[in-house]
Amino acid sequence: MSDRFQELQVFVRAADSGSFSATARELGLSQPSVSRIVTELETRLGAKLLLRSTRAIVPTEAGLAFLQRAKQLLHDLEAADESARGVDSLRGVLRVALSSILCIRILIPRLSEFLKDHPQLKIEFLTSDGLHDLVAEGADVAIRFGQMADSGFGAKKLQTLERLLVASPAYLRLRGAPLTPDDLKDHDLIVGPVITTAWPWTFTRGGETQSIKIEPRFLLTSAEAAIACAKEGLGIARLTRMMVRPELASGQLVAVLPDYAPSPVELHAVFPAGRTPSQKVRLFTAFLLRILAQE
Repeated sequence: MSDRFQELQVFVRAADSGSFSATARELGLSQPSVSRIVTELETRLGAKLLLRSTRAIVPTEAGLAFLQRAKQLLHDLEAADESARGVDSLRGVLRVALSSILCIRILIPRLSEFLKDHPQLKIEFLTSDGLHDLVAEGADVAIRFGQMADSGFGAKKLQTLERLLVASPAYLRLRGAPLTPDDLKDHDLIVGPVITTAWPWTFTRGGETQSIKIEPRFLLTSAEAAIACAKEGLGIARLTRMMVRPELASGQLVAVLPDYAPSPVELHAVFPAGRTPSQKVRLFTAFLLRILAQE
């Protein structure tokens, strides 16, 4: 790794993460080395790039201008390397931010297919059911549920996912099955992950749309936790069909109000602002699209 390349890499991660220690951990360096590299870069350029404090590291005006150019240079270098090596020789680290349920239930069972085609590529999954800060976490791509806000990020819609209401047979034996969406007011409702859930719940039947205000008994930040609650007979949950397919097949969960279709949810691949997705991101996204189509 050349000194100039390392300078850019260290500076970009320090500016994005706001932490020398986090940068050191990510790049396999000591914290003093990170501080020294940034100081030497500032000395060579004759400009203060980062303001240090005990709480955070913040780019100066000169630092922000340099950061934009440095990111573009690193991206162009990576793209040039990938172009020279070809598709079959992808290497380096691909950082993907995504929900834990999508990672565990959909991607990991099929990941060996992707890794077999790209044996020199390393994958880092940043799993959380909350929204990821792509810049701070250094993610190359995030896979997000729900409508995209006008955030300035680049995004590609992957699929519109069907949702349904589910409950355990034991819960329905105890409480009875609702016959219409209005009957849900008499039931225990499970909502999760809260970050991707829009209220009220909306249903479509025979071309007509109906929205109802819900009052959840359980609010969860994890879709996996919502599934677990439903399996334990704690109430009725609204989830994507793809995620609960194993439970539906085994009979642990059954569909509720099958004649009423809950509003679907979109799944997007989101890229950091101002960057064209790298070849490894494009190939990974295409791989995920194939999996979703088969699911």
